[in-house]
Amino acid sequence: MGRVRDAVRRFGRSARERWREVVGPWAAGTVTMLVLAAVLPDFRLQSADGESATRVAIAAALGAGVFGLLGAVVWPMIVRALLLVPAFVLGLLVFFLNGSLLLIALALIPVGSGAAEPETAVVVAAAMSAASSAAGTFLAVRDDAAYGRRLARLADRKRRRRGEHTGRRSAPGTVFLQLDGVGHDVLRDALRERRGAGGRRKGPLMPTLAGWAATSHRLTPWRTDWSSQTGASQLAILHGSNEDVPAFRWYEKETGEVLVSGRPAGAAELQRRAVARTGDRGLLAADGASRGNLFSGGAEQVALVLSVAARRGRHNRSRSGYFAYFSDPANATRTAVSYVAEVLREIVQSVRARIRRESPRLPRGGLYPFVRAFATVVERDVVVAAVLGDILSGRTAVYADLVGYDEVAHHSGPRGRDTHQVLRDLDRAVALIARVTRHAPRPYRIVLLSDHGQSPGETFAGQYGLTLEELVRQGRGAAGPPAAGRPPVVLASGNLGLVSFPDLPGRASREEIDRRHPALLRVLADHPGIGFLLVRSEEHGPVVLGPGGAEHRLETGEGAGESPLRALGPGAAEAVRRAAGFPHTADIMVNSAYDPATGAVHAFEEQIGSHGGLGGEQGRPFLLWPRELSAPVRDGGELVGAERVHRVLRRWLREATEPQIPVDRIPLDGRADESLPVGDMPAPFAVTGPALRDKTE
Repeated sequence: MGRVRDAVRRFGRSARERWREVVGPWAAGTVTMLVLAAVLPDFRLQSADGESATRVAIAAALGAGVFGLLGAVVWPMIVRALLLVPAFVLGLLVFFLNGSLLLIALALIPVGSGAAEPETAVVVAAAMSAASSAAGTFLAVRDDAAYGRRLARLADRKRRRRGEHTGRRSAPGTVFLQLDGVGHDVLRDALRERRGAGGRRKGPLMPTLAGWAATSHRLTPWRTDWSSQTGASQLAILHGSNEDVPAFRWYEKETGEVLVSGRPAGAAELQRRAVARTGDRGLLAADGASRGNLFSGGAEQVALVLSVAARRGRHNRSRSGYFAYFSDPANATRTAVSYVAEVLREIVQSVRARIRRESPRLPRGGLYPFVRAFATVVERDVVVAAVLGDILSGRTAVYADLVGYDEVAHHSGPRGRDTHQVLRDLDRAVALIARVTRHAPRPYRIVLLSDHGQSPGETFAGQYGLTLEELVRQGRGAAGPPAAGRPPVVLASGNLGLVSFPDLPGRASREEIDRRHPALLRVLADHPGIGFLLVRSEEHGPVVLGPGGAEHRLETGEGAGESPLRALGPGAAEAVRRAAGFPHTADIMVNSAYDPATGAVHAFEEQIGSHGGLGGEQGRPFLLWPRELSAPVRDGGELVGAERVHRVLRRWLREATEPQIPVDRIPLDGRADESLPVGDMPAPFAVTGPALRDKTE
């Protein structure tokens, strides 16, 4: 009898919850419709002769009901039909199509004489969607248990449709969240208590992550390769290899083309090469999902992944994340409001920077406010929504990239009011994801990491009045007219420059460059904005050239005592030596000057927060991982290179289903990513932190 009573209670509770889920949004839509009909002259629910208040209320209730029904039945089909439309266009069409559904609803209700002008219908539909969504969210989150049961029902429903097991699994899943461009020191500062005016405590900038770092997680830096940018780091993290990736963009002599990591064709080619080199599909090959990344990691479930941007498929099309998000019109309304607010925020911040004559500073007009808002709002919302869906579906591994900080820091610098707001928003997004994991069909571990940091500094052109390409042109003509032949291809990747001579086959040697352009290398090496050059000598192999005739021969170590690499810290010589062996390393690799006192570098492109080469915080990203996982390296060791990060993440995925090595049994070289001794199975990850129950919408 006890079981029967429990079942009856659960049924009654479930019925009440479902009733509230329907009635709450319907009532909110009805009230919104009545209010707007009273205040908007081009929207009415009654004829010109007037009708009773009762009939108007009934008309509003019926209109809200029909509008909600159309949204539930018709809307997903409309959005799916428009899935191949570019995301920005789809976001705009959402509002007009939603307004059209409202006009249809007004025409279908049998009571009253509802009518609206088309442009007014767009406004009314958006307001009703937002109000209904807010009401549903409010009713759900008032009762945390009800919220959990609602999410569980949604997850079970999805799994039943796929014919999957719906019981709770004990093996934990893993969510990897990449906070693009957030350096270790920037994150560490964001986790500290702050003081306001008069010494008033303000709390950490990122309270959720601060709570984790103090209780459930550990924080450590890791060191990037010479090419400290997303193309190289994320390729290695997801696919295990970034061999022959010298920069974000580079010239390939055999094809005569520039390969760019940030373009679909370039990302697809890099992923193909990495898979061919390793013989492995990637980190996410086993029941994984890739969201907002350059590369898929071998995942079947992808959304907003650049390497498969041209791919079309029912289940893995690259725009599927947009469908999942915009299938709810209320999402478009919330995102649009946030988008406009972000555009206005950027305009205000740009004007403030000009008034205060902040330096360094970049022009931030034109389309940039809209590009920034897309990265910090639209991409963030869609990626987070996709991750929530993966969690509720019980995916084994999810890797998602949140790019907002990196975009803003390029134009505003790595630290300051502009980036602080982005960090707050990222913290709220992480808190929302963590809260939803409590209602997933399996426990989840959340690992946070970055692919690189950012270093501040005036641009090379802003500091010295000429671009790297112009300096190369001067160097070619310094000892007389430049030799005949095609001009060199000069490219930039943050504070890393690449100079290639298309008419010289293979890797041009230092001796050949000196024969053709006798003054070029010295002009470059002695310029105050350049820290060092890497060239290949026919006699000595890879050679680093610095100001005043400094020369460091990497194969023999000769000249290391006066090497310009010394100021760049430990590991710089090894990073440069590794890149020197890449087939597509440029004829001349140019790293900007670096000021150890300020951490400043000089980007060869229009960025006052940059990354791509050596120097400062750009080469120190972070890893924030749950304490029950084995340490990345032995205490006192340093995690070096994105390929090593890949091996660590693979080990952590194995620890979800295999016995775990105790921390003190990790091999001395830190490579605890192969066969591990048997230890205790880690306990399921319980998310903790003071901000988890804060409202995050």
